[in-house]
Amino acid sequence: MKSAVTGVFGALLFAAMATTALADTTLTIATVNNGDMIRMQKLTDDFTKSNPDIKLQWVTLEENVLREKVTTDIATKGGQFDVLTIGTYEVPIWGKKGWLVPLTQIDDPDDLLPAIRGGLTVDGKLMASPFYGESSMVMYRTDLMDKAGLKMPDAPTWDFIRQAADKMTDKANGIYGVCLRGKAGWGENMAFLTATSNSFGARWFDEKWTPQFDQPEWKNTLKFYLDLMNADGPPGASSNGFNENLALFNSGKCGMWIDATVAASFVTGKDSTVADKVGFALAPDNGLGKRGNWLWAWSLAIPAGSQKEEAAQKFVSWATSKHYTEIVAAAEGWANVPPGTRKSLYANPEYAKVPFAKMTLDSINSADPTHPTVKPVPYVGVQFVAIPEFAGIATNVGQIFSAALAGDKSLDDALAEAQDVTTREMTKAGYIK
Repeated sequence: MKSAVTGVFGALLFAAMATTALADTTLTIATVNNGDMIRMQKLTDDFTKSNPDIKLQWVTLEENVLREKVTTDIATKGGQFDVLTIGTYEVPIWGKKGWLVPLTQIDDPDDLLPAIRGGLTVDGKLMASPFYGESSMVMYRTDLMDKAGLKMPDAPTWDFIRQAADKMTDKANGIYGVCLRGKAGWGENMAFLTATSNSFGARWFDEKWTPQFDQPEWKNTLKFYLDLMNADGPPGASSNGFNENLALFNSGKCGMWIDATVAASFVTGKDSTVADKVGFALAPDNGLGKRGNWLWAWSLAIPAGSQKEEAAQKFVSWATSKHYTEIVAAAEGWANVPPGTRKSLYANPEYAKVPFAKMTLDSINSADPTHPTVKPVPYVGVQFVAIPEFAGIATNVGQIFSAALAGDKSLDDALAEAQDVTTREMTKAGYIK
């Protein structure tokens, strides 16, 4: 009899302990400080009401800092985070290393846009779920374009951008023809410059992994960028990334901004002083068959070895679901839902009324990560090279090019230094024999 009572008591004690443990589940979520991610944090009551046993703790970081902390944590198995916000660059590399948990509860994965889903799949398994997908495009002031006597084509050339920037610049009144990323970082200025370089016929490496910064295509790219920014860009541009340029554009200081398509909802939103004067166009080209736009998805993933995988699967599924899209639409309007992830969104007649919806989808569809350049290359990736060494190398090159924009290095010195740094690191890594 005693053993039976003990058994019952033990079972009850175990159940109580399990319930307590469940009630104490706190997910630590590392995320980027972009507007869509900040908005999600304000809407999580919907999740916690359905999952009262799960609490959410947010670590919200600037893009470069997020990448550094998340990469360090997962590589060292630090276990600091239960859900990671990572991009299209990290997913295939980390997935192959076994650092991510395959996602098994995602809402209707077949509804994901093929270009976005493909970049997040490793060996047939979805390793991250896209919170929003993006390319890049031109956002411009329609009133300033009219004042300049110009009409923005749906598919402009870089020559047109330079002409328009020159005509729109009015430094006496604090208006700059163009705002572009200058802040150093492989996902900051080098995302923009790498995508731009594709349209100039440049590439990071030839088929034998030899760096190409000593070739004329890269010189043409960097010269165009520096000349354009020095003539028509804002002061202090070498410190400006996505958020800084967004603030400049929204305050009426930029004639054009070429950046992530996800910014469209912000430049037309309530915090923009020019919301009713914004037009959209594809990223520019030079007639060589490649546009200067990228392909990216900020996605949610679960690090392997997480002790809270079940709760993490539930949260990732909720945050990237069609249901979440409907929550945002109800609270903020269709223009503010996370874009670029699902076919059903672009088939929705309500979303089709959003002025930037079609241009965003066209931009995403025009990017080809498997053939990103004019000349053949041994890598995939549009604004990045999908090898583990790229982040470190491109961060160094980004610092060099940012210094050139600040006037601390000449064009030729910057390119020579980029060539030397990249050659040294690729040799050390064994790509160059």
